[in-house]
Amino acid sequence: MRGLVNKLVSRSLSVAGKWQHQQLRRLNIHEYQGAELMGKYGVNVPKGVAVSSLDDVKNAIEQVFPNETELVVKSQILAGGRGLGTFKSGLKGGVHIVNRDQVQDIAGKMLGQVLVTKQTGPQGKVVSKVYLCEKLSLVNEMYFSIILDRKSAGPLIIACKKGGTSIEDLAEKFPDMIIKVPIDVFAGITDEDAAKVVDGLAPKSADRKDSIEQVKKLYELFRKTDCTMLEINPLAETSTNQLVAADAKLNFDDNAAFRQKEIFALRDPTQEDPREVAAAKVDLNYIGLDGEIGCMVNGAGLAMATMDIIKLHGGTPANFLDVGGNASEHQVVEAFKILTSDDKVKAILVNIFGGIMKCDVIASGIVNAAKEVSLKVPVVVRLEGTNVEQGKRILKESGMKLITADDLDDAAEKAVKALAN
Repeated sequence: MRGLVNKLVSRSLSVAGKWQHQQLRRLNIHEYQGAELMGKYGVNVPKGVAVSSLDDVKNAIEQVFPNETELVVKSQILAGGRGLGTFKSGLKGGVHIVNRDQVQDIAGKMLGQVLVTKQTGPQGKVVSKVYLCEKLSLVNEMYFSIILDRKSAGPLIIACKKGGTSIEDLAEKFPDMIIKVPIDVFAGITDEDAAKVVDGLAPKSADRKDSIEQVKKLYELFRKTDCTMLEINPLAETSTNQLVAADAKLNFDDNAAFRQKEIFALRDPTQEDPREVAAAKVDLNYIGLDGEIGCMVNGAGLAMATMDIIKLHGGTPANFLDVGGNASEHQVVEAFKILTSDDKVKAILVNIFGGIMKCDVIASGIVNAAKEVSLKVPVVVRLEGTNVEQGKRILKESGMKLITADDLDDAAEKAVKALAN
């Protein structure tokens, strides 16, 4: 559902003929958290409450929805495609509309269970909360999003008078219905901008002036919270002639964490790759992939080149790991811990070109990591640059069984051969 928008704001790594998800430097929050945030900015959202236990479910039904005969029960995971997902327990669908006397039963079958969708991968994600919402009477469904656009160098509003299905399908079937309204980042959204968006949405009965105000409020939310993407699908029109954000996805720029502390406190690390969480804690740039050769490199460009040459020699990288130019010995140790925590890793390639990063620091980190972590896989090391002789001496005197390489090509070839052996 988010695919076309994601293509505009993110990219993927192609490794071993498979498209891999790239770690993005942005915060992703749950649907219920996004709804609460939108409500604070005056955006119309369905009445709802997030619950994490059956006792909470019972209390919510009695206190929040005393007069509702039907409720929507939505599993909360940080991945799209929930409605068409399947729980490993066998339950079909992560979103259900049920009678109030069935809410506890269906919520109980979701909580604590693993939901697999087209975006989670086969491992799925654990549902720790479900979101109970009022069932709205919808008369029209539209699509609305705001992204950061390179071409216009600012926010771009994308709208379509049809919604509720994937934007890819909408773009393919109804390309003429999709409108794009760039917003001047300095002037902000104008009444004219908002009116163009409303005209593109073409609501059937919602008040035009109120609809324009809703668009402006959504933009203010996007701007003031340092959003990188705000997507509402569907932006629905109700039988009471209101525009309501029936389902929304919001991402926020990690670079703004220092001034958006309240929002970044919403981060749910249980929904993220634990290796990436561990790497972030020690300020390492790590992206988990699906290969078998773990990589530790300094510099993003060299890391990408290392991955390419591993592939050229018939291997598959297990990760992208850039320790940076100022990594400490402690960070190197933690990097090794992360690499060896991946059961798929069958060999490790360390490729350091020391400029600011000193080879002796890397070498000391490798030796200390070996003392803390039981290294059961071959390690290929290529060191070059600042303090390279000291680094090689540290490794030699450590007594470790390492495979040394003279250059990057040699290192990649030896890593692939070590894997085969």
